[in-house]
Amino acid sequence: MKSDIFKRYISEGNIRRVREFVVTEYAVLIAIGIASAFAFGFIQVADEVTEGETHDLDIAILELFRAAGDPSQMIGSFWFREAVRDITALGSVSVLTLIVASVIIFLLMTRQAHAALLVAVSVIGGSILSTFLKNFFDRPRPEYSAITEALSASFPSGHAMLSAVTYLTLGALLARLSQRWRVRIFFYGVAIILTVLVGISRVMLGVHYPSDVLAGWALGAAWALGATAVASFLRHRGMV
Repeated sequence: MKSDIFKRYISEGNIRRVREFVVTEYAVLIAIGIASAFAFGFIQVADEVTEGETHDLDIAILELFRAAGDPSQMIGSFWFREAVRDITALGSVSVLTLIVASVIIFLLMTRQAHAALLVAVSVIGGSILSTFLKNFFDRPRPEYSAITEALSASFPSGHAMLSAVTYLTLGALLARLSQRWRVRIFFYGVAIILTVLVGISRVMLGVHYPSDVLAGWALGAAWALGATAVASFLRHRGMV
């Protein structure tokens, strides 16, 4: 009996369907694989943070960007500090909301409702997840800035995570509009650079530990890749 069941599952028809699925959905499978790797990376960082094993390294990196004799101040000139604050604003809720709202309105105006829904679900879902995890871990902020007392919990970095979710999702969306691989690489590259700069700025300002940012990057990338993979799968199936 077991032999008959096994033969039925490895029949030529089933093998052909599996092969066709892999061929047509290879991009989806790759995206899911990478997203899983990023999610695993987040779990690893969260485990290290919970056990306090990242504390010494976090402090050492933070102190590289603090002014000698005054840890409350970031290194560099006034103009440099202002530039870092401008960059970190690219990952703020206000700026990301304006960007996402503008993109959604444009997509709706051009009758791309499914793409608009992808962007909305991806960003809103990522924001909810970020808030939940902050409340769950409830990690105090670094004691290098007076404004940290008025901010939410530290882990994971909301700026790093939401910038990854937003910019990577939009980068993938724009890349699909072009048939030229150089243009696609440009869109992905800009999305990655913006995400990285926002995360680094949070550490330089002393409002996040490096492990907060690393976790935010990992989970944000996993979320964006997962959302893009689901959308691609549905598109290939003719559901959207």
